[in-house]
Amino acid sequence: MADIRFDIISIGTLSRNRIWKENEVVRSPHATTTLIRAGKKCILVDPALPPQALGARLFERTGLKPDAIDTVFLTNFRPAHRAGLTLFPKARLLIHELEKLWAAEQLAALRDQAPEQDLDRQQIDREIQLLRSFKAADDELAENVDLFPLPGYTPGQCGLLVALPTITVLLAGDGVPTADHFLAGQVLPDSHDIQKAQESLAEVYEIADLIIPGHDNVFLNPRAYGM
Repeated sequence: MADIRFDIISIGTLSRNRIWKENEVVRSPHATTTLIRAGKKCILVDPALPPQALGARLFERTGLKPDAIDTVFLTNFRPAHRAGLTLFPKARLLIHELEKLWAAEQLAALRDQAPEQDLDRQQIDREIQLLRSFKAADDELAENVDLFPLPGYTPGQCGLLVALPTITVLLAGDGVPTADHFLAGQVLPDSHDIQKAQESLAEVYEIADLIIPGHDNVFLNPRAYGM
């Protein structure tokens, strides 16, 4: 087995957490960012903070600079998961194939609705170009680092399953928004398909020992201690 470790680079947050009785937007959302080192590979998952802040956090947490990152993986294409992308111009950009196809369809539909000279259309064109720079990820990103589809929040929402010698770690993205959502058995209300999101949440419970949620810190699956 290749040497594997993971480090939480920054802990994400939701714009509003309905479990906390927040009905209005009260903060800027950003996803939890995680670094996986597997052998010689450095895979950064969901680079969500702005570039300057993310570069500082990466160095604080790992001693690495941005040029050490060879791969960036997005669990989904939502903006809250990718604000720091420009920090890694040489990295491979990867996303689940279904997420790329679905995001492309959504962006094309929005572009068709926007007037030709509209500023929104220019922004949509930039989003389309960015999406094209992503490649469809292989099922295995590195030895013992595998794609783990968790459809529901988006059709192509996809986590990564990291097999350590004694435990499994699942980077769940928005398949598990926060620890509170997991314990309450709840998914995000704006999920594309609520039923599939619930099924994905149940699958996480069965598979993972440690869970890295989309917008919270890593936590131990209660199943691991008999709950």
